[in-house]
Amino acid sequence: MTTSLDYLKQTGTVVVSDSGDFEMECLAIGVYKPQDATTNPSLILAAVNKPAYSRLVDAAVKYAKEKSSDLDQQAALAADRLLVEFGKEILSIIPGRVSTEVDARLSFDKEGTKKKARELIALYESVGIKKERVLIKIASTWEGIQAGRELEREDGIHCNLTLLFGFGQAVACAEAGVTLISPFVGRILDWYKQHNPGKTYEGDGDPGVQSVQRIYNYYKQHGYKTIIMGASFRNIGEIKALAGVDFLTIAPALLEEFKKSTEPVPRKLDPNTAAIAAPLPKVSYINNESEFRWELLQDQMAFDKLHEGIKKFAADGDVLKATLRKKLSA
Repeated sequence: MTTSLDYLKQTGTVVVSDSGDFEMECLAIGVYKPQDATTNPSLILAAVNKPAYSRLVDAAVKYAKEKSSDLDQQAALAADRLLVEFGKEILSIIPGRVSTEVDARLSFDKEGTKKKARELIALYESVGIKKERVLIKIASTWEGIQAGRELEREDGIHCNLTLLFGFGQAVACAEAGVTLISPFVGRILDWYKQHNPGKTYEGDGDPGVQSVQRIYNYYKQHGYKTIIMGASFRNIGEIKALAGVDFLTIAPALLEEFKKSTEPVPRKLDPNTAAIAAPLPKVSYINNESEFRWELLQDQMAFDKLHEGIKKFAADGDVLKATLRKKLSA
């Protein structure tokens, strides 16, 4: 029986599992067969107190205690090591790459972001994982994009520019030559529904879908190689409307909906049709920080959601460190 998930994969889209739950990843690899996986501090935080992951937490705590005697430093070290422990476990059951996030508090610190990315890659290599199997997730601020540019060029570290909501962010990421971007489809929809209560957005009328369609057509028209990975979906209609995009990272609950359905999923995005779509004039932000910031400021949704996302990831990162601090003190 051909499922809707099978049809989705036949459109050329690479399916990525969006979870920090190792047990869910085990299920996903067997049932949904994703290529890659992505996680973030919020998802790790949701999993860290579950007994199933105690051995990963214990390994992170042991590592931190061996490296430092200062409790705050131990908590930071343990948090990094825990991200890597989860990543290593996930990589043992998927064939592709895992995304691991830099501390959101570094979102406006280019050099700090680069330093942390290198530390995470070094941690992965210390447990036998090559950097080619890791994507470092960085917020799509000006500083984050420039950090991604330099990490790709100087270190060969592949970057996933996340918390991407605006067209200007996408253009700057492509110019920077980062490996992958993650436009947050569902969070864009959330903003529009909040600011336009009562209005219905579905399919091609979904503003998150429209954002990714525009980015896709622009990238294909101008020959950019950066992978577009639609993320943060609220319903399967959004996913179907983007069938054919490079990658889609999908939560297990929505993957299950596709697995249970046999409805065909026609391809909606294609490089050939993108090439002949309405022309999108080329714009540039290379060496033009002020223009990038002005463009982002003009897009209220993108500005709001970027900073809201950074604050949420940072807060969850702080809670994760506080949780680890208690375990370190026990």
